[in-house]
Amino acid sequence: MFNQADHHHMARAIQAAKSVRHLTRENPRVGAVVVQADSVVGTGATQPPGQSHAEVMALGQAGEQAQGATLYVTLEPCNHHGKTPPCVDAIIAAGIRRVVVASIDPNPQVNQQGVQRLQAAGIQVDCGLMTAPAESLNPGFIRRIQGGLPWVTVKLACSLDGATAMKSGESKWITGPEARKDVQRMRAQSGAIVSGIGTLLADDPSLNVRWTECDLDPAPLGTQDQPLRVVMDRQALTPPQGQWASAAGPKLVVHEPGPETKVNSLLTAGVETLELARVTPEALLTQLAQRGVNEVLVEAGPRLAGAWMQSGCVDRLVIFQAPLLMGSETRPLMHTPGLTALSKAWRLTLESHRQIGVDQRFEYTVESHGTE
Repeated sequence: MFNQADHHHMARAIQAAKSVRHLTRENPRVGAVVVQADSVVGTGATQPPGQSHAEVMALGQAGEQAQGATLYVTLEPCNHHGKTPPCVDAIIAAGIRRVVVASIDPNPQVNQQGVQRLQAAGIQVDCGLMTAPAESLNPGFIRRIQGGLPWVTVKLACSLDGATAMKSGESKWITGPEARKDVQRMRAQSGAIVSGIGTLLADDPSLNVRWTECDLDPAPLGTQDQPLRVVMDRQALTPPQGQWASAAGPKLVVHEPGPETKVNSLLTAGVETLELARVTPEALLTQLAQRGVNEVLVEAGPRLAGAWMQSGCVDRLVIFQAPLLMGSETRPLMHTPGLTALSKAWRLTLESHRQIGVDQRFEYTVESHGTE
């Protein structure tokens, strides 16, 4: 069904989707390419929410050359009105002859309906080309639509002997500037960045995206655009001042019932608060999914990082390891009380490993807990 040219053009569409990983927020990352007589005449990728989808961008670039052309798209075109009109309408109106789709949209509002509408209009639709690499662009969107929760990454930085800080709490900087720059890119591609009150009180981090360090263009989003920054803070101890509170972008403190006075001071400072019966990873993720958050980045100390791992909610671990030996008077990678047998250890699969500056970056998917 698919020839070498099809693979080449779909790979280009996938590359276009990769280029906007930091722009799409609650939307899936999609790339599209219009090909006329073996020549690419239009390329597009999903813009920020409320702006054009990939297909519309590519068709607009192609103009009249879209008539009778083939459209390659990484995700099934939408057939419903959201913040923008249905993409299938634009495809039909442009006179596209054939559409090649990498992945069917899991969203019930779209699933198979976009394909069926195109076929009903007499357009040839071929599905299933390079599905795996296309779906790997959107693990959070797929997880949220199919399972009701975002995709979770826990990021950690440690020494060669697994320490995250000295006993005193000193940890700046274990890793080098290149690794820290990579973390900025991870933040830019996340819908929410989660930390704990312990980290906030100890380090007063901003936890925002420093766009000048990302090698990414934030212009389509606006220079002040930031992911949602969340603090898990049962007693609402978060100070209404400091770097985290004063930095631009949406902020959320998640707390348990009780501290009304402290909550009011946060509200006065422009910080949103959310009361939960219990502040747990599961409860927080449910709330974030309802807000359209696809991907969550957890940047926390050993205690909260361990709690996230023990919750079973973590999909990916990214560990930056520095060429340092910090000795035994240090803080561990994670605090995981109750994990006392090797049979209960987490099973991880190494997805990638590369050197970044002087540091090593390891990316693992979390496969399972062991059993007795």
